[in-house]
Amino acid sequence: MRTHPLFAALALLALAGCANDPAPNEQLRLSEQALEQAKAVGATDEVAELKQAEEKLARARVNMTSESYRDARMRAEQAELDARLAEARVLTVKSKEQLDLLQSRVNRLRKQLGEQR
Repeated sequence: MRTHPLFAALALLALAGCANDPAPNEQLRLSEQALEQAKAVGATDEVAELKQAEEKLARARVNMTSESYRDARMRAEQAELDARLAEARVLTVKSKEQLDLLQSRVNRLRKQLGEQR
């Protein structure tokens, strides 16, 4: 069975078309939102993950300009995850501080109640 050359060329073009990644505009938007959210809860450049997220998002934008969409998507996804981790770290620290404050108040109340008996 002999294959027609036109059919083979069309098949190659179809495969090449499937290999092209679309521009990850939505992922970039999600990454930017995650960065903004992390900053909104108090993450600063002193939080290592936030700095990493910003750097990865910057690299994703560079990849976008060079149309390296696959790399841009991977960097943007990594940036989003780093930003969410930065947010979680800040919220964890704040929660621990609140818990410590409440614990000290409870201890003070217990002491006061013990002295009243």
